[in-house]
Amino acid sequence: MQQKKIVILENNHDTAQAVAESLRGEGFEVCGETDDGNEGVALIERTKPDVVLIGLVLKGLDGFGVMDALREKKIAARAIVTGTFADDEIVSRVMEKGARYYLMKPVSPDIVAARAKELVADPAPKAAPAVREKRNPVSLDEKISSIFISIGIPPHIKGYGYLREGIKMAVAEPAIINNVTKQLYPKIAEKFGTTASKVERAIRHSIEVAWNRQRVDAINAVFGVRVYIGTDKPTNSEFIALVADKLILEGLVNY
Repeated sequence: MQQKKIVILENNHDTAQAVAESLRGEGFEVCGETDDGNEGVALIERTKPDVVLIGLVLKGLDGFGVMDALREKKIAARAIVTGTFADDEIVSRVMEKGARYYLMKPVSPDIVAARAKELVADPAPKAAPAVREKRNPVSLDEKISSIFISIGIPPHIKGYGYLREGIKMAVAEPAIINNVTKQLYPKIAEKFGTTASKVERAIRHSIEVAWNRQRVDAINAVFGVRVYIGTDKPTNSEFIALVADKLILEGLVNY
């Protein structure tokens, strides 16, 4: 039996590597991986894979643009799409553009491999409807971590934990964002056994890291609008408020 081929378009290198390893374990040939949508379309045209894993947040051309390009070029690869977006409008758009599965991040690499295996076993892929993957509710910690991964805030830096805790506090008590210096930073500092000034600096550094990694497109995609352009970096309170508002609007307020 001929080995089935897959291309991975994913903006997080570690995630892409984990998924690739799992796919190889299921007998797939991983033809390549990239975090750039334009490069991904060229890679798909060149290698003609059976399945394409498409993250919605990509450099250059985003996941929606990739699906449009595949349709325009009449490329028949089956598409599995991943994203952090939970609202029905986004999911509907994904499926209308031809995705067979939409998997909410964070998602296990083994789940991705299982869905890919199902697709290549399907003798009539065009006849089957797209499916939104059902999964257990995502915790607030998981959702925040997924956003951080998407925009390029690495978990090993000190500000990662401070920033996540600040967002959780702002979700639970939105008014606290109006008094970050006297309330938010001291509460975070107390929890982590440090000082408010160190919390402020570490959070600011975390946001700077994301901007220095040039993931502004990913940041705007996460928030659903063009919030920041170029080097326009938000303050700590602006960033925390944006993420907290997004989570509150999605109704994800349980710990």
